[in-house]
Amino acid sequence: MLEPIANPSNLFTLVFATALVFNLGLKFWLATRQVRHVVEHRGAVPTVFADRIGLDAHQKAADYTVAKTRFGMLELAWGVAVTLGWTLLGGLNALNEAITQQWGQGLLAQVALIGVFTLVNALIDVPFGLYGTFVIEQTFGFNKTTFKLWLQDLGKSALLGLSIGGPLLLLVLWLMGAAGPSWWIWTWGVWMGFNVLAMLIYPTWIAPWFNKFQALEDAQLTARVQALMQRCGFRAQGFYVMDGSKRSAHANAYFTGFGAAKRVVFYDTLLARLSADEVDAVLAHELGHFAHRHILKRVVSLFALSLAGFALLGWLSTQVWFFTGLGALPNALGANDALALLLFMLVMPAFTTFIGPVFSWSSRRHEFEADAYAVQKSSGTHLASALLKLYEDNASTLTPDPWYVRFYYSHPPALQRIHRMAGTLSKA
Repeated sequence: MLEPIANPSNLFTLVFATALVFNLGLKFWLATRQVRHVVEHRGAVPTVFADRIGLDAHQKAADYTVAKTRFGMLELAWGVAVTLGWTLLGGLNALNEAITQQWGQGLLAQVALIGVFTLVNALIDVPFGLYGTFVIEQTFGFNKTTFKLWLQDLGKSALLGLSIGGPLLLLVLWLMGAAGPSWWIWTWGVWMGFNVLAMLIYPTWIAPWFNKFQALEDAQLTARVQALMQRCGFRAQGFYVMDGSKRSAHANAYFTGFGAAKRVVFYDTLLARLSADEVDAVLAHELGHFAHRHILKRVVSLFALSLAGFALLGWLSTQVWFFTGLGALPNALGANDALALLLFMLVMPAFTTFIGPVFSWSSRRHEFEADAYAVQKSSGTHLASALLKLYEDNASTLTPDPWYVRFYYSHPPALQRIHRMAGTLSKA
């Protein structure tokens, strides 16, 4: 009676199913806590914010958070169902068999397998994208995009995926088949090179496909920004305003690019909302990330994780039980690189749940460090007022559940950030 379970294939099926159910249960528990906590604190603005945040804005943030969290639960459940459909219920195996019957088992068949899989998943996600944009964001007054613009963005993304992702995919699959047992090292190198190249070309070649970027025309603000950059020892290619308002009412500012391609980008919605002093403080916060080398640290961490992931994929792709345990029969005469790659992508989220909280914790710590830098180089008072305006404008709840924060939040809650800036908290 124990023999079927002891079979590596059956054992892996059991482990995967258990991990999937555990992952779903944990995230549902966290989401339920978040909804309950936000609803319980909906009736009153936290005392420390009572003189700056109105009750209407506080309740809007609570309702927006609850709506997004509940929608996220639906997406999560659907995602698990789709994963099961592709794996244990045989969807990917059926697709692979259909393609090999039509295309054989060569490189083009492998590209077709990944291409059709990606297309099907994209179509499955369309209703969720539409609902999130035209129902949730629309209901709370954030959506500024039109259906035509939404379709144009979808088409541009698909075109970029084909023109850039297609050749990259061909190269990766060719390396997997031609580079021998150490293919995963070579493939990892190609993947890292692609990511570095993407970071260099994104600001000037890709981002303008989706938004207009105009040089910052406010002479007084430009002078302030330049003075701050010089004071902090930084240079940038230029200062730009992005027409974020054509899609959303959310506001933001960011650095992008590396080296000579580095530039500062302000959303037009941010400039319309913040004073010059507050913009100065927000920019100082972003400079803090560069001063502490946060971007570099994150990139190195992701590169290290991806190396471990490629090494694991290199081993799993040689194990028959990895395929059969996930409901797929490996090709008897042809390559199984594309099949292994897709199965790996489908199952890894179930086994890497706790990597996310580690990165979230690290990101929150970096935010505290960037805040401290901004206080030194600019004004803590203006940074705090800017943060509160952004929290209000983006309808970010001021009362999130602590466990939900620990697991998901890349930025600390407003109360923690302002207390830390004031020196009243000693740790996150």
